[in-house]
Amino acid sequence: MTRFSPCFFTFIQIFLVLLSLFHLTLAGCHDNERYVLLQFKQSLVINHSASDDPSAYPKVASWNSDKKNSNCCLWDGIKCHEDTGLIIKLDLSSSFLYGSINSSSSLFHLVHLQWLSLADNDFNSSSIPSGIMNLTSLSYLNLSYSVFSGQIPSEILQLSQLVSLDVSRNHYLELQNPSLKTLVGKLLNLKVLDLSEVNISSSIPPALTNLSSLNLLSFSGCGLQGTFPSSIGNLINLLHLDISYNNLKGTLSSSIGNLTELLHLDISYNNFKGTLSSSIGNLTKLLHLDISYNNFKGELPSTSIGNLRSLSYLDLSGLKISSSIRLALTNLSSLTFLSLSECGLQGTLCSSIGKLNKLLHLDLSSNSFKGESLTSIGNLTQLALLDLSFNNLTVEIGNLTQLQNLRLASNGLEGSIPSSIFELKNLQRLDLSSNDLSGIVDLNLFIVNMKSLEILSLSSNKISLLTKTTVNTTLHNLNVVGFSSCNLSEFPPFLHNQDQLLSLDLSSNKIAGQVPGWFLNLSTDSLEYLNLSSNLLTSFDHNLSILPWTTITTLDLRFNELEGALPVPSMSAHSYLVSNNHLMGEIPHRICSLYHLYALDLSYNNLTGILPECLASFSYELSILKLQGNNFHGSLPQNFVNRTNLAMIDLGNNSLQGRIPKSLGNCLKLKFLNLGNNQMTDIFPSWLGNLPELQVLILKSNKFYGIIKEPKTGFEFPKLRIIDLSHNRFTGDLPSKYFQNWNAMKNTNASQLVYLEDNLRPRIYPQATIIGSFDYSLTLSNKGLQMEYQKLSNLITAIILSNNEFVGEIPTSIANLKGLRTLNLSDNNLEGHIPSSLHNLIMLESLDLSNNKLSGEIPQQLGELTTLAVFDVSHNHLTGRIPQGTQFTTFNLSSFDGNLGLCGEPLLRKCEKSENSGEEDPHSESPFAFGWKIVLIGYASGTIIGVFLGHVFIRRKQEWLVNIFRLPLKSFERKRRHGN
Repeated sequence: MTRFSPCFFTFIQIFLVLLSLFHLTLAGCHDNERYVLLQFKQSLVINHSASDDPSAYPKVASWNSDKKNSNCCLWDGIKCHEDTGLIIKLDLSSSFLYGSINSSSSLFHLVHLQWLSLADNDFNSSSIPSGIMNLTSLSYLNLSYSVFSGQIPSEILQLSQLVSLDVSRNHYLELQNPSLKTLVGKLLNLKVLDLSEVNISSSIPPALTNLSSLNLLSFSGCGLQGTFPSSIGNLINLLHLDISYNNLKGTLSSSIGNLTELLHLDISYNNFKGTLSSSIGNLTKLLHLDISYNNFKGELPSTSIGNLRSLSYLDLSGLKISSSIRLALTNLSSLTFLSLSECGLQGTLCSSIGKLNKLLHLDLSSNSFKGESLTSIGNLTQLALLDLSFNNLTVEIGNLTQLQNLRLASNGLEGSIPSSIFELKNLQRLDLSSNDLSGIVDLNLFIVNMKSLEILSLSSNKISLLTKTTVNTTLHNLNVVGFSSCNLSEFPPFLHNQDQLLSLDLSSNKIAGQVPGWFLNLSTDSLEYLNLSSNLLTSFDHNLSILPWTTITTLDLRFNELEGALPVPSMSAHSYLVSNNHLMGEIPHRICSLYHLYALDLSYNNLTGILPECLASFSYELSILKLQGNNFHGSLPQNFVNRTNLAMIDLGNNSLQGRIPKSLGNCLKLKFLNLGNNQMTDIFPSWLGNLPELQVLILKSNKFYGIIKEPKTGFEFPKLRIIDLSHNRFTGDLPSKYFQNWNAMKNTNASQLVYLEDNLRPRIYPQATIIGSFDYSLTLSNKGLQMEYQKLSNLITAIILSNNEFVGEIPTSIANLKGLRTLNLSDNNLEGHIPSSLHNLIMLESLDLSNNKLSGEIPQQLGELTTLAVFDVSHNHLTGRIPQGTQFTTFNLSSFDGNLGLCGEPLLRKCEKSENSGEEDPHSESPFAFGWKIVLIGYASGTIIGVFLGHVFIRRKQEWLVNIFRLPLKSFERKRRHGN
């Protein structure tokens, strides 16, 4: 038998490879397909901010038509059929491609494609072209992370050969017509279906469970509603199931225990109720389990969870953790990741956790640990991440020498920074923010001891930070720096050497003067978050009109002394916050190029001119538009577009004129509209009642006029709870039918307290989260005082119709609004009696009926309103005894001025015996006589003007603050690769 040496076989292998390449070279690529590719290349541009993957590169750069490179089958991203030379695979993922794409694109002439990926590029919010139906041979399609928007075209359903479909992480993509039901009924061969973050907003069709070949199913963040199919157990081939971040309710079917091949299960952030089925213990191959933040009742099935011995990842955050579960955790010896955040835990847990010696990541944040109760954590010597934030701990962690990420924020730590922290030589990320640490802290301590430090947050303590480095070594590769409220008086000099920063927070310090030129060159190609708010900055060096940071997403310059023209950030900006400065001039037209902008706050400056028309349409993503407190004039932008994301528009305190544009009716997500203190002339915009989310409507101090007509149906303004039409020229009767139907003002359940707010583009980074939250703020006027709500809860309700020309009687229908807290009908021409039914307004805190023509008695039943703290009926024609209830004894005499027929306390005129008599209380001082006395009265008797709902300040207007800093590293939005 002939023996062949190993070299011979190696030679044969090399020969076969070369033969294959030679064959491919001979086949070449077809001229028409080469031309198609070059056309496609020319239709787009290379933009290095269009891809987030660190390994991204411009694959189309190798595409050209010179003779040496004419074989397109050898170009990057291209694969041709070995025999025909036809292109069957096109992989342009993470290629820095930017531009729009439509059905006329040459791409759709590559009709033999079987595999297409355009993931992790930026197609400028264009729609997925219907021309995709030409690619009938496609079995793999990946359009994830590529900034597509609009409705997924029905033509995609014609791709019957599809085995894998991934259009995830395109935030403004929709699947509604066709629906999810239609899609799963047509694409029957799917093994991979990823629609994460596509707006589906429907229930899950039962037909989904007919796709028996599915291996991966991901519906994370799709707005799914209703119950989860009980037949989910039919998908026995599933390896990966993710339905997190939806609104799924009911119980989780026990049939989930049939998915015995499952490796990854994530049902977090839903509303599942009932008891978690013990059948989950059948999933013995599970590596990843996340059931956090649901509403499961009763104890979790400890025995079943203890059976999942293959688990390496377990997240039970936000759930009730019993002692039996704590013991069951000791069985999970393979765990490397464990999160028990917000589980109400105390010091008895950690003796069991100390046995999980493979743990790399441990999150015990937001519990009730106190003192030094976590001693057994010291046994976890392999820990790379430890999060103990939002507890009340003093823990010795010096022996955890492998720690790379340590979070001790909001722990009430006092005194100096614990010396044991400086023993952690491998630390890369350290968060000590929001404690009570004090004293002088030398930055050199971190430089010397932590050579690999990437994240350092010392914000919001009581320290004075010394930032001048005195050693030869410097901090390298810092990604995140948090030095808010660190008593800094200058820009830290060590920043000169930092060129990889992603996030920098220097807010609330004492940095004064001009932003220096060297700082403007800081990390210009990497910086995503920059907060310089609440300092004393006056200008930018060289008076820049365009700011240099090309990847910036959030730029916060609020509460400084900035002068001159408004500078504009780069096109990457999502949030641009520059309120409370001294900026002048017009809004630059370049602002219209910020098509990713989510929040724009230019309020309380000295800006002038006409509002750019583009503000109504330049960004589909724009949610927050705050321009109040400037000197803008002219009319409002006229063309607010469909699909707009606008939730808040505040244009108050300007000199705007004209009418309210009807196109505002397109803003179906609008919650807050303030046009107060302008010069607008219009009738009441009843058509705004069709906006389903509108909660706050402020039109005060304008030139609105005419009769407010009664609504045609009972569905206008379904969520309205604050309306201020004061200081206008409205006439006629009060709109009684509106009062019948404003259901949001009928809620009296304080346990349902929520705040009106938005998230400033949540961005999730590896091992860290940054969430900028925006609190809606509002100032209401009452008897010349300004009451500012920096946080606006759903329980603050108000009807303010004062200083108009309303006539007739006060409608009894207003008594239906039992959750109403402020009612001001003063300075009108109202007649008749005060309705006794107003005593049904059991939450009422302020009632002003002054300066009308009301007659008769003050209803004695109003004395039952124990929450009433402000009351004024002065300058009417009222007679009879003043009610003597608990609150009426606190009201000032001026509350009853100009009513010669009134008698009883607090007036000196006593009532005749024929009138109702009772023991009279000594008259009290005005509730406004001493600044905060009214607040104390409110706490004793109820709530005063919503004080318990949020801080109320009678002071100069102050803007909302962004809660920021949970240590960012890289963008979640398009960070993860398309295959994840």
